[in-house]
Amino acid sequence: MSKMSTDQVRHALNGPTMGTRWSALFFAHPDFDPERVRAALQDAVDGVDAQMSTWKPGSDLMGLNAAPLGAWITVPAGLMDVLRLGLEIGHASGGAFDIGMGDAVTAWGFGPEAAAAGRIRAAMAAERVPAFEALEIDAAASRVRKTAPLALDLNGIAKGYGVDRLADILRGTGIAASLVGIDGEMRATRLRPDGEPWVVAVEAPDPNRRAPRSIFALEDAAVATSGNYRHWIEVHGRRLSHTMDPNRGAPLLASPASVTVVAKTCAEADAWATGCMVKGSLEGSEMARKHDLNALFIDREGDHLRETRVGRLFETCPDLERVV
Repeated sequence: MSKMSTDQVRHALNGPTMGTRWSALFFAHPDFDPERVRAALQDAVDGVDAQMSTWKPGSDLMGLNAAPLGAWITVPAGLMDVLRLGLEIGHASGGAFDIGMGDAVTAWGFGPEAAAAGRIRAAMAAERVPAFEALEIDAAASRVRKTAPLALDLNGIAKGYGVDRLADILRGTGIAASLVGIDGEMRATRLRPDGEPWVVAVEAPDPNRRAPRSIFALEDAAVATSGNYRHWIEVHGRRLSHTMDPNRGAPLLASPASVTVVAKTCAEADAWATGCMVKGSLEGSEMARKHDLNALFIDREGDHLRETRVGRLFETCPDLERVV
């Protein structure tokens, strides 16, 4: 049968952001102009980066980091939303997810500057107050203040929030169904035009290649993965991942190879995946059950991988071919 002129056309847009690329997949009427939407999507992620980047000295986040203790600082709405969610998940995770690890991230060379021994010693020796205790929010006035020394870093949540902003933009332009992402963080809305969910993959935790380990379907949900196999430094022959241990002010010494979390929003999935990495498979799976999360932990055991599955989405789908 020939294709009808009223059939929807597939659009796959992408662009640069946060050192990687954003993507948007959706279907629209044949007379739809994708360039207008492409520009709006790029503006959205550029706005997130301008507010929350630790690589841009002029970002709103870096302005907050430079502010003196006790000074109320007005912040834009997006940054306020992410700070509030970060503190909520920080508290709920018992500090496993902590947006106040900026000094350690920088010291160990995972920011715009190279690792430095003096900063590493200072980060590991610092008496830490978790961000949810050290940052006070006045939501009504859109302002925040630090009540204890604090260097904020939003790399464990900002990318997920950027994905949510992509979904918001598409929804605002009348596109009800889409699959959007930044790097491996994805969010799906509704179903494809053929009535099927959007298909996404859980990446195999392999530092030498990018390949899917499992494939599943997603509808009106987001997925994020935190792992130890993409960004690391090598110290005395040992690889240390970019995920910081809030108790040490240093990279995790032991962690799952990866943790994948499915949640309502990508910002939530992103933050909880980091928190579960910090906790590890045993305590992390207990935390995931306590907070009704859907999580997949993958651990290396010699040459083999072991999975721990939490939540209906993963527990009821043994082959992970379809999770809805």
